[in-house]
Amino acid sequence: MLNAKIPAGPLETKWSKYKSTVKLVNPANKRKLEVIVIGTGLAGASAAASLAELGYKVKAFCFQDSPRRAHSIAAQGGINAAKNYQNDGDSVFRLFYDTVKGGDYRSREGNVYRLAEVSASIIDQCVAQGVPFAREYGGLLSNRSFGGTQVQRTFYAAGQTGQQLLLGAYSALQRQVALGNVKMYNRHEMLDIVTVDGKARGIIARDLVSGKLERHFGHAVLLCSGGYGNVFFLSTNAMGSNVTAAWKAHKRGAYFGNPCFTQIHPTCIPVSGDHQSKLTLMSESLRNDGRIWVPKKKDDNRKATDIPEEERDYYLERRYPAFGNLVPRDVASRAAKERCDEGYGVGASKMAVYLDFAEAILRYGKIEAGKKGDDNAGKEEIIKLGKSVVAEKYGNLFDMYAKITGENPYETPMRIYPAVHYTMGGLWVDYELMTTVPGLYALGEANFSDHGANRLGASALMQGLADGYFVIPYTIGNYLADELQTKPIPLDHPAFVETEKAVQDQLDKLMSIKGQHSVDHFHKALGKIMWDKCGMARNEKGLTEAIGEIQALRAEFWQNVRIPGSQHEFNPELEKAGRVADFLELGELMCKDALQRKESCGGHFREESQTEEGEAKRNDDNFSFVAAWEYKGPGSSELHKEALTFDIVHPTQRSYK
Repeated sequence: MLNAKIPAGPLETKWSKYKSTVKLVNPANKRKLEVIVIGTGLAGASAAASLAELGYKVKAFCFQDSPRRAHSIAAQGGINAAKNYQNDGDSVFRLFYDTVKGGDYRSREGNVYRLAEVSASIIDQCVAQGVPFAREYGGLLSNRSFGGTQVQRTFYAAGQTGQQLLLGAYSALQRQVALGNVKMYNRHEMLDIVTVDGKARGIIARDLVSGKLERHFGHAVLLCSGGYGNVFFLSTNAMGSNVTAAWKAHKRGAYFGNPCFTQIHPTCIPVSGDHQSKLTLMSESLRNDGRIWVPKKKDDNRKATDIPEEERDYYLERRYPAFGNLVPRDVASRAAKERCDEGYGVGASKMAVYLDFAEAILRYGKIEAGKKGDDNAGKEEIIKLGKSVVAEKYGNLFDMYAKITGENPYETPMRIYPAVHYTMGGLWVDYELMTTVPGLYALGEANFSDHGANRLGASALMQGLADGYFVIPYTIGNYLADELQTKPIPLDHPAFVETEKAVQDQLDKLMSIKGQHSVDHFHKALGKIMWDKCGMARNEKGLTEAIGEIQALRAEFWQNVRIPGSQHEFNPELEKAGRVADFLELGELMCKDALQRKESCGGHFREESQTEEGEAKRNDDNFSFVAAWEYKGPGSSELHKEALTFDIVHPTQRSYK
């Protein structure tokens, strides 16, 4: 029976009561305890720095050459926090409410309220670290709007918020490295979890430079390894982003929660051909000022600037007048797909819509002219002034778009289309962020806990830092307080020997195949199956077909993949092969999960379950639960259900009209 360990009592006091009554580890004892942290993005770097600051001995692992390369830098637009600086009606409760509603009522109230509650502390922490958040004229921190809300609560640093927040966490981490409290292992990849008597007690890691396998002990292991969006091959994720750490934990007993809940981001540069290895995200912050539209006439081949205003369909503003261009990501993505499928798409592929800043440029230009007292400014001057304001707020994003497409977004609307971005599913964790394996925790995007079926924009950074800075430092002590008598387990313990042998056997097997096709060949084939049949829209027939196709593809992979080089050297193809092998297993589970969830909710859109207006239609009577899958062997899983209860926010049909 799954126990989420949600504290009793009123929602507003659950976290404070928990912190006041949780078991503690005194400072002298913390120095005797070792914690392993896998991944050094926002969740991992903040957790490693915080735990080391408390006195624990921390080992941190990242497969990049530096934690600064973590994919957290790609979250450009901002970070949410309920500070109500704009005095526009925001509050902790409203952030909690928006998040539960935005996730289509498929997340835990207790976890989400805690996230909203600690959000304000994150901003204070980051400001103290020197994160250069944008400020208003008077010096107060600035806010802007993101999807799914009617208030301005998103703090930002131009269009590089994730990078600046990561530099803050990285600085805190490096301080602890210099003090000797954190031992960094760069260019190391975790390939398995070591369990002793059912508890996580260490890992097997591969030095990616030498190819050598290493054993590492820890009293607890934290997985902060991000999401699994690259199962689709083309996504906004960095090429190295993978599911291996989480999947190996799953195969060691950690349940996988809601694997089919993946997020499609509506604001990405469209696919331009088969040559691409990834897609580029244009921050959701652009929807704060940009207007999205398509021509009213099908197959309209005119330039965007040649299409007059009366012949443009601002379809989000038309369909969702209350929220307009700031509807949640799943709603905006499906609306764009619907317009393109109906023949209103733009660009050479006709699989794109316009994101237009012309009106914002004029609006900002008039404001700037007014500041100067120039009531007679001409249109050319107004446009010039407006462009300078837009450049200040979004300049690096506009520059990136221009470099990739060769088009000037200040002069002509951007072309955008939805793409895989974030995964709401992940390892199942309880309120303490512990998986079903004692001593094994999952933080940030690696767990399933806070976003339900759809994540609101600017909440990924919020969750990663909340988990690392403000949640795990309390909750891990509740477990480690009972582990004080556990001495470091010798690395020649049978559990370490057996686990390393299993890892070595898989590496040997991969290298021995010597087939005909590259790793990317199989990854692309898997990605196409997943996008076509488990992407923005799913149906029973397609999902059933996908499961069979993935099984066949996996069998072919293990017979016909070609990996050049040796395992005893730097070998990126071998790294990729192991990750794709895991994706080939995960993909099947995602389709199984999507097949059993016979409802539409958030980013999971079953075509058989929609309203007359084409919106997602939930089935609360039968599917108000977290799907937690237990690994039972190759291609075999057992479904466990954690019932979701809503005492405060009662589920209703979502409406953004």
